[in-house]
Amino acid sequence: MKLATLKQGGRDGTLVVVSRDLAYCQTVGGIAATLQQALDNWDQVLPRLQQVSDLLNAGVTQQTARHAMPFDPCACHSPLPRAYQWADGSAYINHVELVRKARGAELPPELLVDPLMYQGGSDSFVGPCDPLLAGDEAWGIDFEAEVAVVTGDVPLGATPRECAQQIRLLMLVNDVSLRNLIPAELAKGFGFLQSKPASAFSPVAVTPDELGAAWQDNKLHLPLTVALNGEPFGQPNAGVDMTFNFARLIAHLAKTRELEAGSIVGSGTVSNKQGSLFGSSVENGGVGYCCIAELRMYETIESGKPKTPFMHFGDHVRIEMLGGDGASIFGAIDQIVERYVAAG
Repeated sequence: MKLATLKQGGRDGTLVVVSRDLAYCQTVGGIAATLQQALDNWDQVLPRLQQVSDLLNAGVTQQTARHAMPFDPCACHSPLPRAYQWADGSAYINHVELVRKARGAELPPELLVDPLMYQGGSDSFVGPCDPLLAGDEAWGIDFEAEVAVVTGDVPLGATPRECAQQIRLLMLVNDVSLRNLIPAELAKGFGFLQSKPASAFSPVAVTPDELGAAWQDNKLHLPLTVALNGEPFGQPNAGVDMTFNFARLIAHLAKTRELEAGSIVGSGTVSNKQGSLFGSSVENGGVGYCCIAELRMYETIESGKPKTPFMHFGDHVRIEMLGGDGASIFGAIDQIVERYVAAG
């Protein structure tokens, strides 16, 4: 089943069920007005939502035509326009190792057994086709393409097996980073704040069963494709080199707190191990990257300094995942970087 939230009906939008081919959608106000409402009552509403999904996927007939309408990803909020919790892991140790290697630091051995995670702002997310706003290019604007899950209620101290049973939905995410603000923030010893603005999620969130064999061991085994200004930038497989699966990430977060239904947990930047810089780009046959910082790390390691700039105003990033049939699963995060100008 695929779900989305239209930009209508108030701050939390209007929940719709979306057909598998992303062609049509249907409002379901009689079942759940918003996605959060559906998550709060998941066991009760799931069969009814699935029935709507089955009818949409059977094709728009006279029976469904009165209710179905064309689906427009750019009319969507992120599936959850705001959430009770947004915590982002760093499950791909290759990414962490490259970051540290570029600045001459060793990888702490505990990161191989204990996930790295930060708590992000979740009061407001950005729509999948909305601009990526920043006040200054000097902040070092970067995208980070990731996979995320949405949970049900998770009790304090839940085991990974228990956490796996509470994975309700999957989405893609652009976890925007302002790279040049990060060092000073981390030096204070209190984590990210200004360097992590609002994230954007894919137009559509999907239930795990929708992914078929690609969803195994609580990992999503498909390439995550990234294009920068229309050129292929990355296509690493999200199921490869993922040290901690989503059940482990959720359990890490729940060690000392319970999670409310609608909590979002991210994978961190998807990253696959590969050879040297000269063989790692998509154009040279590699899988490329899911953020600019990782390419700059390779450049620093191999030539002593980075060459690729971070994003400029007017730059365009597209993040998407295709199934085995070549069709988009979640729809695309499709954003242009724009200068933020205060109203008035």
